[in-house]
Amino acid sequence: MEPIAVDLNVVCPPAGRGPVTTGIPFPKGALPDAAKLQLRDAAGAAVRLQSRATDFWPDGSVRWVLLDWIAEAGKAPYRATVGEPLAVEGPAVAVEERDGGIEVRTGTLSLDLHAEGVFTFAPRFGAAPALVPGAVPFVACGNGASCVPFIRSAKAETAGPLRGAVLLRGAAVPAQKGMPVAEFDARLHFSAGSSVVRIEITLRNPRRAQHPGGLWDLGDPGSIHLKDVSLRLELLTGEKALVRGSPEFGAPVEQFAAPFELYQDSSGGENWRSTNHINRKHEVPVSFRGYRLKSGEQERTGLRATPLVTLGEGASAVGIAVPQFWQNFPMAIEATNEALTLRLLPQQFGDVHELQGGEQKTWTFAVAFGPDATPEALEWFRQPARAFASPEWYCASGAVPYLTPKAADPNADYLKLVDSAIEGPDNFDAKREKIDEYGWRHFGDIYGDHEAVYGTDARPVVSHYNNQYDPVAGFAYQFLRSGRLDWLRHMEELAQHVIDIDIYHTTQDKSAYSGGLFWHTYHYADADTGTHRSYPRALLQMSHMPGLDPNSPQARRSKGLYARGGGPADEHNYTTGLMLHYFLTGRAQSREAALGLARWVIDMDDGRKTVFRFLSRADTGLASQSRDDGYHGPGRGSGNSLAALIDGHRLSGDAAFLAKAEQLVRRCIHPNDNIARRNLLDVENRWFYTIFLYSLGKYLDYKAGRGELDRMYAYARASLLHYARWMADHEVPTLSRPEILEYPNETWAAQDVRKSEVFKFAAKHATGPEKARFLERSEFFFRDSVSRLTGFESRTLARPVVLLLTFGQMHAHFQKHPDEAAPPPKEDVREFGAPEVFVPQKAIAKKRAKLLAVAGAAAGSVSVLALVAWLVLR
Repeated sequence: MEPIAVDLNVVCPPAGRGPVTTGIPFPKGALPDAAKLQLRDAAGAAVRLQSRATDFWPDGSVRWVLLDWIAEAGKAPYRATVGEPLAVEGPAVAVEERDGGIEVRTGTLSLDLHAEGVFTFAPRFGAAPALVPGAVPFVACGNGASCVPFIRSAKAETAGPLRGAVLLRGAAVPAQKGMPVAEFDARLHFSAGSSVVRIEITLRNPRRAQHPGGLWDLGDPGSIHLKDVSLRLELLTGEKALVRGSPEFGAPVEQFAAPFELYQDSSGGENWRSTNHINRKHEVPVSFRGYRLKSGEQERTGLRATPLVTLGEGASAVGIAVPQFWQNFPMAIEATNEALTLRLLPQQFGDVHELQGGEQKTWTFAVAFGPDATPEALEWFRQPARAFASPEWYCASGAVPYLTPKAADPNADYLKLVDSAIEGPDNFDAKREKIDEYGWRHFGDIYGDHEAVYGTDARPVVSHYNNQYDPVAGFAYQFLRSGRLDWLRHMEELAQHVIDIDIYHTTQDKSAYSGGLFWHTYHYADADTGTHRSYPRALLQMSHMPGLDPNSPQARRSKGLYARGGGPADEHNYTTGLMLHYFLTGRAQSREAALGLARWVIDMDDGRKTVFRFLSRADTGLASQSRDDGYHGPGRGSGNSLAALIDGHRLSGDAAFLAKAEQLVRRCIHPNDNIARRNLLDVENRWFYTIFLYSLGKYLDYKAGRGELDRMYAYARASLLHYARWMADHEVPTLSRPEILEYPNETWAAQDVRKSEVFKFAAKHATGPEKARFLERSEFFFRDSVSRLTGFESRTLARPVVLLLTFGQMHAHFQKHPDEAAPPPKEDVREFGAPEVFVPQKAIAKKRAKLLAVAGAAAGSVSVLALVAWLVLR
């Protein structure tokens, strides 16, 4: 029998060699041990390989493995084969904890990282230092005060032999003492035999925003203002040093004179002065289009820089390469005869840099020393290599269920709608240009142009999408199905944006908000000074919902539905894309973010964390409510929470996540529900029930995959079938009843594709004529959704396209496997009792407060009455 093998293509610079990291799935049972892999290049030569399992099948075999190796131009494709690892000689990375710190040795470079104290970056070759010892990152506040980074902990995250990674956590502390200004994380990645260090620095404001009235604007008291954040690398020699570099992709390497400066002030795009970039003063502080390059007395300009720069020669040289430089403007690189400086938030900018409460930013760059400080070596970090398997391998592995290679998908109309995200004149890159969705805060997000359709000004309405319906996952699905790197790029860019900007990185706000995900920009409104936090102060000037007659019943109803203020909530919580990003790239930040959002579900529902805890410790219901605090049935909030908890359990194995998931299933649905009372055909208020049913289908798949065919499995299965039967009898295409809709637009056509997916899940648990009926209904809603959406000129707007990226890919699988069936429960459970009504903590607390108020009034206690009033009015 032939050993199991997967071919890996590599896209990389045309010459040289450099590190590659990629996540690859394996079918169930195919890879018992991640260490049992060998790698060969296209010529059959053995290649050293590092492998680590990041996900497991329930039988203990590896589902996703992270591979590291040193790739060489022209040596692809590589082949990874299950078998005993090959013995290949070469240098190794050593990461060792010693003397209260960590020592890293790559075979050429050594570095000591202390676990506590001021962060010193002092690499050396043997005993000889590569830099002037003590060089540190530098933070300058807007008031002119300077800070130094103080390390609080050091942890070895990966220990080789080909790649080592160290995580440093600390705070920027004022040089003249005082409270820390910001927190930071620094992940340093080392490669065997290399003197290049890839660095990820995250700067975080852990303070809460004050958000008065539920409005989240720049200028909030919780913000911090920074003048400069930079890293200075000082050479040992004081002699005149050679400056060389390439400012852009495709630009030749040149020699420059010192002092040298490359400063990117704006995106360089046509709309570089977009109001997307307004600051707390309602000003756009960018000064000129693109970048300027100063070389001695010479100066020139350009549009979009992605630089690599080296200073010095031989053992004393140092170099820097920065991918996504212009996209994350403003940034700068400077060189003098003494030092090379990278300014992540540069002092040259026309304003201070405001980091909002609970906001963070991550920058990735490479620093090279000595003989590796060359343009040739740094090119592999300016253009990081990408390794990937074929769509056939990804889909056949089953690691992401229901995927079919795009080439084998017969649904051309569906694929055309999906591909409009990366092809045609209105693709997602083109959308970015319309509002200049660039700069360190904006880059990676999707322009929500569907929210701009009622704009009346010449300038477009600025609307941020904030990962609604999980396009990070949608991009991942499409990459796995097609192998096109455009999808992978969009996934990586959006995932990093979501991790940094869209998640609220604080523990100081209420549990309903802390650690949560911010909504997209308010419907049909401009983001203004609200950035990516949904609710700007400018909303108070909105008299009615755009696009509606202000005197119409729809407008009055909308005014009551859409609150002009708020914060993160269960109805906007998406984790699956972040989980897949972690599996595909190994990025620890993505795993941490997905787990954080799953933990947020538990925290927001924990009655012990609210002001009402003195009157009740019951669950708050914030993890299950949808539309209003009185509805806890199948909905968007409960569906998102259920999906997040499943992902949290898969990533961590923590039983608390699965226990909470099953509690929400019991709370929100029952096999004996009186569905008519749910009023699910009130589309404006209950359209989202299919989100929960879709998540319930994923829950059943998860339980079946783990072999847990228990009473809860039977309960969820019976509930899904109960609702699917009702849907088969009652559901119709939403746009067939346009008179009941506020905005009968293209999004409703796209939303209906989810109904098709729910019927597919139900068909897996049905037999005979009922299975056939569910499959027929699935086919009907898929065809109707795609056909109706295709008929809209607005079909390429962001939201409908995202919905089809994320839903619909199951269809080709079930066309090929219509008989696919899920296992029945181990016990023939048919009695589940009567549904119970969930009462949230706040309702219980208010009832008890009234009793206390009556007792307090009878006793004449003013203090009791005051406490009750405070609790009830919160």
